[in-house]
Amino acid sequence: MEKLYVLGTGYALATKCYNTCFAIRRGGDTLLVDAGGGNGILSQMEKAGLSFADVHHMIVTHAHCDHVLGVTWVIRKIGTMMLGGKYDGTLTIYCHESVMEGVVAMAKFTLQKKFVKLLGDRIRFELIGDGHAAQLGPWPVTFFDIRSTKLLQYGFTMQLEDGRKLACLGDEPYNPDCEAYVAGSDWMLCEAFCLYGDRDVFKPYEKHHSTVKEACELASQLKIPHVVLWHTEDRNYDHRKALYTAEGKGFYSGDLYVPDDLEVIDLK
Repeated sequence: MEKLYVLGTGYALATKCYNTCFAIRRGGDTLLVDAGGGNGILSQMEKAGLSFADVHHMIVTHAHCDHVLGVTWVIRKIGTMMLGGKYDGTLTIYCHESVMEGVVAMAKFTLQKKFVKLLGDRIRFELIGDGHAAQLGPWPVTFFDIRSTKLLQYGFTMQLEDGRKLACLGDEPYNPDCEAYVAGSDWMLCEAFCLYGDRDVFKPYEKHHSTVKEACELASQLKIPHVVLWHTEDRNYDHRKALYTAEGKGFYSGDLYVPDDLEVIDLK
């Protein structure tokens, strides 16, 4: 059975928690999804008890700073392990073309040549598009364009060990054009920037985000049994779980998770 390691739950300017990123683990395989905005990804992985030696597949959903800047540190860390004989095999990064171009440019600007030389060799890129299917370790994954109006971004669906389906919607509101991909999912990972009652304070719609209310209404509409909410504001971080759960349960009767950083969720 897979476990979902919640490495971060905050939005781009969060200071009380790390930016939203996560890992999924089964047996000895760890899939990393996004890396936050800096070298905090190194400490979050360490605190979670996860080793980069087990990460051979990584998804980068889009090019916003709070998702992509940490990728440079992942390359630095895994590159150091490769050159030191402490990492077997290759790392494949799944992303669209402009993300790849940005990651390569950042690596060339910030990393030593010995790490840059690994790009295209032991650190590889696989470009994704709408409907692109790939085998990421033990997981069959299908990527889909979330139809963002801000910046090209991909979500994905994954088949879990027991045949159930997980859908990651990215960090913008669900677009009905994606229903063919998301329908029938058992787990849904989605953003909920703030409480509906705080919408006038945080103005989520101006930022192309949704509230707890809309996320839970969506989960109810799509009949999703298990939902994880994250990519939130952090003003109420210490009380967020209780506040978001209370509001969400008014619109959704399923299994609702509002995790703190470093929680581990059994994808049962």
